[in-house]
Amino acid sequence: MTQAAYLCEGTGPSGAKAPAGADAPTVSLFGEDDLLLELAEEAGRAGLPVRHMRPLHDGLEDDDAFVGDICVVDCRALGAAGLAALVRLDERAARQGAEVVALTNLTLLEEAFGCLETARTQFLVDPRPSERLLALTAAAARRAENRVRELDEADRLAMLRLTQGVGRLAAKLDRMALPLGEDAPGAMSGRLASPALDFRAENAGDKLRRPRVPLPDPRLVKQIIRQRRLRARYFEPELFADPAWDILLDLTAARAEHRRVSVTSLCIAAAVPATTALRWITQMTEMGLLLREQDPEDRRRAFIVLADPVADAMARYFDELGKDAGRLI
Repeated sequence: MTQAAYLCEGTGPSGAKAPAGADAPTVSLFGEDDLLLELAEEAGRAGLPVRHMRPLHDGLEDDDAFVGDICVVDCRALGAAGLAALVRLDERAARQGAEVVALTNLTLLEEAFGCLETARTQFLVDPRPSERLLALTAAAARRAENRVRELDEADRLAMLRLTQGVGRLAAKLDRMALPLGEDAPGAMSGRLASPALDFRAENAGDKLRRPRVPLPDPRLVKQIIRQRRLRARYFEPELFADPAWDILLDLTAARAEHRRVSVTSLCIAAAVPATTALRWITQMTEMGLLLREQDPEDRRRAFIVLADPVADAMARYFDELGKDAGRLI
């Protein structure tokens, strides 16, 4: 592609350059032409040089080729060849320590989530340009953290300015894209916040190591979920957004019913935009609260389940609720 020629020198179509001396991570773009040019423009704004711009199924011929520090892949229309290439990209990115940003939609979320099993991946569902910019910046920040000891003070300050600058740019793009005073679903509103990059649970393991009690009646859990949804009829849903708890409730009911939950179903249960829900699922999985189980009959499909200590904690929580209710009678 001729457009890629001037992008591989660290300069995007907008003329933005990587911070001097910061050794900015390189970006590889996999997808179709219409989106690739937009993504290249966004990488240029973030000061990230583009290494490759290729269709997914044509971009992974050489098993030893370096895919770049950050791989952005368009997963909105995947045929059989595209799914196979996505699995190869996942293995290559994991082996080379690359970050992956997957752009998808709800229709193909299951397939993309199932194929991208090993590499560290941010999933964005029908994202706006500002969300893509933030994902690129987050991936670049993680790459910088991995080699922070190799950077001098000037380089660290340059990376900090890069992250802050792109965050301000993303917020500005959001304001430009929305009518004044309006907040679209999934907008990066100040009222809500998904997990920060360094979000971790403290002493979670100690709090969850307790003797086991039976799981609650799934009908009770579903009644609580229905009651939580009822609030949206009378109040703005954003007032009560609590995706982590909604995820735990849904998976508790599923475990009690011996039912498996797909990632798409869990995103719906989280009652927040799908990209935000996926961020929470990823964070909770990294914390060990949730586990990812690949479907043995279909590599393209994965299920999410509660870790055993978390299931025990949920059982104890509902046991305490029952005792409190008994004391009130």
